[in-house]
Amino acid sequence: MTQWLALDWILAVVGGWLLISVAGMVAVRRLGLVAHLLFPLGGLLGLALAGLALAALEGAPQLAVLPIGLPSLPFHLRLDSLSAYFLLVVGAASSGISVFAAGYFRKGEGTAPGLLCLEYHVFLVSMVGVILADDAYAFMVLWETMALSSYFLVTANHRLAEVRSAGYLYITMARIGAIAILLCFGVLQAGTGDYTFANMRAQALAPAWTSIGFLLAVFGFGAKAGILPLHVWLPEAHPAAPSPVSALMSGVMLNTAIYGLLRVTLDLLHLRLWWWGAVLLAAGLVTALFGVVFASVQVDMKRLLAFSSIENMGLLFVGIGLSLIFASFGLQQMSALALMATLYHVASHACFKSLLFLGTGSVLHATSERNLGKLGGLIRTMPWVAWLTLLGALTCAGLPPLGGFVSEWLLLQSFLFAPALPLPLLNMLIPVVAAVIALVSALAGYTMVKFFGVIFLGQPREEKLARAHDAGPWERAGMAWLACGCVALGLLPTRFVQVIDPVTRQLLGADLGQRVAGSSWLLAPNSTEQASYGPVAFLMGILGCFALAYVVVRLLYHGRLRRGPAWACGFPFGTARMQDTAEGFGQPIRQIFEPFFMMRRELPTAFDQRPRYLVVVADHFWRWFYVPLIDLANYLAQLMSLLQQGRISVYLMYSFLTLLATLLVVMS
Repeated sequence: MTQWLALDWILAVVGGWLLISVAGMVAVRRLGLVAHLLFPLGGLLGLALAGLALAALEGAPQLAVLPIGLPSLPFHLRLDSLSAYFLLVVGAASSGISVFAAGYFRKGEGTAPGLLCLEYHVFLVSMVGVILADDAYAFMVLWETMALSSYFLVTANHRLAEVRSAGYLYITMARIGAIAILLCFGVLQAGTGDYTFANMRAQALAPAWTSIGFLLAVFGFGAKAGILPLHVWLPEAHPAAPSPVSALMSGVMLNTAIYGLLRVTLDLLHLRLWWWGAVLLAAGLVTALFGVVFASVQVDMKRLLAFSSIENMGLLFVGIGLSLIFASFGLQQMSALALMATLYHVASHACFKSLLFLGTGSVLHATSERNLGKLGGLIRTMPWVAWLTLLGALTCAGLPPLGGFVSEWLLLQSFLFAPALPLPLLNMLIPVVAAVIALVSALAGYTMVKFFGVIFLGQPREEKLARAHDAGPWERAGMAWLACGCVALGLLPTRFVQVIDPVTRQLLGADLGQRVAGSSWLLAPNSTEQASYGPVAFLMGILGCFALAYVVVRLLYHGRLRRGPAWACGFPFGTARMQDTAEGFGQPIRQIFEPFFMMRRELPTAFDQRPRYLVVVADHFWRWFYVPLIDLANYLAQLMSLLQQGRISVYLMYSFLTLLATLLVVMS
């Protein structure tokens, strides 16, 4: 395959997904055909997309024009290093999710299997189209297609009122964000009427208009990414959707918002102002802390992961903001390091968050429970799911030698070894931001201990959990693929940094590939004298510790009689009621970060025959921002309803007054 054909082959993959969509509608009720043939074929096409994108990373930009829009507005497409990298992430993550979906979807779960297949693959096609789009018209059409197809996937089980409510909230926030993105493109085309990205790159807007375009982009793409206070849809939509859809939305779709923000700020805009980076840094930091604190107190396992996605999107905004700050002061190498950390975390988050959502899907199918308070001990009956989910949880917690550690370590390197900046305020705040990021990472580890421990360890809290079954072969294969991604990103950081290198070279004119390659198996983004990380050596150390513990416990002390102090006050028969609950895990966080929460408590009294203790944690932002907006909208709707009196004479009067006002305007 020659390099100039890469875009053509990617379009062939898109065509293959569209054919699968049509085949799904032909076999709309045939679950076996849809699940065991069409979804695996979609997974193979995702793998092909990843390979094609990887081959195109180093090449020159490739352009295409598709005559499928309006007569004067065809679709302009562009494959460059930035789009190729995000296509690599989309293809690699979606292949594992599609294989898992082959064993996940069952009859009687709302939408017919063939219709789910159509919506699912149109969703994939639209995400690829958004990344390839090279004009505002194609971008917005495909962006709206992505939102609409994902809305139908979220509301797959539309018979439930809470699912329909979550879908309405999601599509409303998607519309608001899309309006902001459309206005951003309207600013960037500078009144020329040419909405191609090539024209926008050529415009030299005044700093004020450039900043307006930047802020509109932050608002629009921030609504899709779940940045505060635009995050309210995410904890509702992700739990409502089927688990493969939740994985696709959290692990893949949210990354399209990061792509859009990078495309606008580092490619289409000709200025890079330091306060832009400060805005992104502040918004990302608050979002990350908010997300991880709320995740740590959740009792619904899918809501916990949804808030964790908010945290990770906040970290990505922090990385982009730091990169913009460095770029505005001409520190291109440090800017490239911050961008490298951001792009690394994009891939890592796609793997571990998709894996965690798939793990919760297997648990949900096996137990019909999402409430952490009714789970426990599932490692005995679901060992495959437990061990694969453990890899995702460790990666999400940022522990070495897995991929989550590398991306967060690179981000901290960007903060800790930042050179002096011309603004004293920034020099003072950057160490503080680094400390908050360290706190967020620690709380993420705390949350993953709660997530995995409550679900899989200890004793079952319900009798029915003893009948839980492990995941099937398709589900295991999909989860194993994503788990391999978590491990590979952790053990091969120097190789993956070189994969990202063309993107930083395109956007910033700087790269770290040669410096990293020169340190052999060590990852040393600055220099080996400052900081370096050897993942293979770290893994060998961990395996050595495990081997030593096995030898000492199993060979030297196994079978020997020992006396020790009694545990649990000498009571030998522990039950599930003695285990720490999800609420108990979250209690310290609720007390320390109490201002973050709006809590409602139901406390038992001494006279209750069946005492009940309940704590409901809610979001202040809903009460502060959205409830007043909803009330205002209802009030305006009531005022407008006064115009509809149901009498023909009143409507004729409206027409007469409108005509009279028009004539007065024309005459003046």
